[in-house]
Amino acid sequence: MRSAQKRSRHAFTLIELLVVIAIIAILIGLLLPAVQKVREAASRMKCSNNMKQMGLALHNYHDTKGTFPSGVQNPSERPTRAPPNQGYQPYWSWMALMMPYYEQDNLYKQGDTWAHGTSSAFQYWPWGGFWLSPQSPANPALGVTVKTLICPSDGRQDLLLPGSQAGTNGNVAFTGYLGVSGIASENTNTASKGILYRTSTTRMTDITDGTSNTMMAGERPPSADLQYGWWFAGSGYDGNGTGDVVLGAREYNYAASLGCPASKVGFQPGNVNTTCDQAHYWSLHSGGGNFLMGDGSVRFWTYPANAVLSELMTRSGGEVISGNY
Repeated sequence: MRSAQKRSRHAFTLIELLVVIAIIAILIGLLLPAVQKVREAASRMKCSNNMKQMGLALHNYHDTKGTFPSGVQNPSERPTRAPPNQGYQPYWSWMALMMPYYEQDNLYKQGDTWAHGTSSAFQYWPWGGFWLSPQSPANPALGVTVKTLICPSDGRQDLLLPGSQAGTNGNVAFTGYLGVSGIASENTNTASKGILYRTSTTRMTDITDGTSNTMMAGERPPSADLQYGWWFAGSGYDGNGTGDVVLGAREYNYAASLGCPASKVGFQPGNVNTTCDQAHYWSLHSGGGNFLMGDGSVRFWTYPANAVLSELMTRSGGEVISGNY
């Protein structure tokens, strides 16, 4: 009988193993940026779709009411008398007012029913009557996170602040989108206003610069301290909603209130861990951010557009904007 011949098997040498590992590492290194780009493109598209929904809701609101919603509703009201005299919806934001128009009708009814309650005259503050009645609970809508109002690139636990802040007795939910108030939220010159600002009642015909040339809302992620950006209702730093629900192109006073230099305004790159980056528009996308235009379209603007931001954020300035941004 022929004896079976033994076949020897060669194992990987250490050098060969290191070469294989190096090749795998190189392939992973080449693949990761591509995966990141795909994820970013998907998040940017979802963010754009969120803003398109907001634009559709704003236009449906305008078709029904005859005007766009106020950037901040009746902030000067004081809940000293029961409805219908006062205390309906003070400090409600444009996002809260148009809830029925982006499939949040039930949440609107809950918040509105609470605001028309009769248990306490001081209940009508949306975040609870913390001045004279700290036991009063906050409006139930204040702590509800709404996916449409959060950019998918921001993964901070749906931007919900648990517990209490500034005297509220409940959670506070945040947004990454702010209404464009014009050059500055406290500016009282109606010719330089934007579309959404304190007690605004802007009509389509008021946007004489053209709806496709005028910004209506933009991105600004809340900073890590979560001081500003309450989507449902917010007085902002100045009572005009600045930093909470609206923002202008050149918010110098807001920046100063945060202890930040005047350069921290406009539209420029930012970081969630930098407090001063609350005072200007920016996004978590690379190179720029999404803005909702007055005609309901969404455009991605690059940061050099800061040079013409004031012109883009005023509705009737008569400016002519040229250049690619």
